[in-house]
Amino acid sequence: MRSWKILSLVAALCLCSQMAFAGPTYDKVMQDKVIHAGIMTNSIPGAYFDADNKWVGFDVDIATEIAKRLDCKLDRVKVTDKTRISFLQQGRIDMSIANMTHKRERDKSIDFSITYFFDGQKILAKKGKFKSIKDMIGQKIATTQGTTSEINVRKLLKDMGDTNANAHVKSFPDYASAFAALQMGSVAGFTTDSTILLGYAAKEPGKYELVGDFFSDEPYGIGLPENDSKWRDTLNFTIQDMWKDGTYMTIYNKWYGPDTPYSFPMTSKIEMWP
Repeated sequence: MRSWKILSLVAALCLCSQMAFAGPTYDKVMQDKVIHAGIMTNSIPGAYFDADNKWVGFDVDIATEIAKRLDCKLDRVKVTDKTRISFLQQGRIDMSIANMTHKRERDKSIDFSITYFFDGQKILAKKGKFKSIKDMIGQKIATTQGTTSEINVRKLLKDMGDTNANAHVKSFPDYASAFAALQMGSVAGFTTDSTILLGYAAKEPGKYELVGDFFSDEPYGIGLPENDSKWRDTLNFTIQDMWKDGTYMTIYNKWYGPDTPYSFPMTSKIEMWP
């Protein structure tokens, strides 16, 4: 067989292989009956490994309920702040349910569901050390790399008059290492979404506290592949159905209710379509 024919055959086989895996996410999920969900592993109590090494949390339960309602198996895929978007773009996951704020900049490369969780950014510090965020000007504050929290806290410090804000914000690869820096005293505060801070503060009850008010709104959306409206609508309808029949609040209160270590009153309502 001539070389050009071999090359043509290889190209055709590659094209067929691509076509087999191409197509809308909804069709692929319904055919395979599997949802590949990107979920965090150290976002307490959103998604983390507990003392028994079980992968648990609010996001885990929400993802599990979505899969159940769509009659699918849930394949949990570990993601981080750095990989949760790229995994979607690469087709490695079908949805990223990973405490991800819906930002316009992010929406340029992926799509989002309606908001399924409402949070805001605060700063965690050792109890009694600071009365307000202004008292923290000139102090080192830990956050995580590649997040909106990193951008927000730099802007906050600059707006409050910190002339060396960039140097005072210390970015770490994950939440655990940022919290460890606070524990060791190498930073004066640790900032990210307040519910995550509550999760880490609960590790040592009574030792840490949130300082000041929210300085950003953080509406979480489920990250989805770009330009796949059928899959996006399916997720939106499912979230709304969970809210309507009370399942959402059952899961919410399990992790953020008044009797939990992470008590966080519901601040808004899920968007409902008639």
